[in-house]
Amino acid sequence: MKSLFTLYIALIACAACAQKKDPSFTSPSHYNLNEPQQMEFPPELEEVSGITFVNGDSNRLLAQQDEQGHVYYLKAGDKSTKYVKFAGKGDYEDIAVSNDRIVLLRSDGSFFSFPLQELYEAEIDAMVSEKILPKGEYESLAASITNNRLYVLCKQCSVDKKTSQTTGYILKLESGSQIIKEGSFSIDNEEISKYVKLKGKAFRPSALTRNEKTNEWYIVSSINKLLLIADHDWKVKEAHLLNPKLFNQPEGIAFDKDNNLYISNEAGDSGRATLLKFNYKH
Repeated sequence: MKSLFTLYIALIACAACAQKKDPSFTSPSHYNLNEPQQMEFPPELEEVSGITFVNGDSNRLLAQQDEQGHVYYLKAGDKSTKYVKFAGKGDYEDIAVSNDRIVLLRSDGSFFSFPLQELYEAEIDAMVSEKILPKGEYESLAASITNNRLYVLCKQCSVDKKTSQTTGYILKLESGSQIIKEGSFSIDNEEISKYVKLKGKAFRPSALTRNEKTNEWYIVSSINKLLLIADHDWKVKEAHLLNPKLFNQPEGIAFDKDNNLYISNEAGDSGRATLLKFNYKH
């Protein structure tokens, strides 16, 4: 009887421990999302909302923040940064490099672009491209070096209202800096639910990048605290919940040429904006 009582107490204790245990934060193959190399951004980038690398070079990190019309350039981990002013204040959400031009996405779907060679000027006049995308809110922009196309994902668009999909658009950057919409695609949110629970929330992408070595799309959502991986046709392959202690406000994502993964966080309530590096593991 005593042994049964002891076993009963042990089972209750184990059940209590299980209830207190944190959710399991999984990781994609070749990365450990729970063990990043953590770096802080300079104070100018507390509101960092997008990152990319020039030709995958980790010594040539480009970033922008969502209030000033500045493109900042630095090495990953630098304590200071320089910038070029390309426009006035605005809600700038993501950045990409395509056809030797830097392209920025404003939240209303407008684009600002200028030649990469002008990066080190003090101030330039960016080419503005408006009314290319349907009305909506956009935060995710990426370029593919395989076909020199730009890809944009809706964060919240009327076309997706009352549907279970997230729409995206394919764009071509002409040599004369003109941006043309070529097509569209969609991500099935019901497929996401097979991997993680969205808890009644719609999928709201914050940043997008392409893994050129695997032909996969990596999409991060700050609202959903989620990393989504889709194949080249935008079919959902994986979804991983992100630990909010590390990913307080993930707004940027990029790969370097060694296939290391980087995710940036706005400062939010944490005090400093961070750049998290996840080393590629063979």
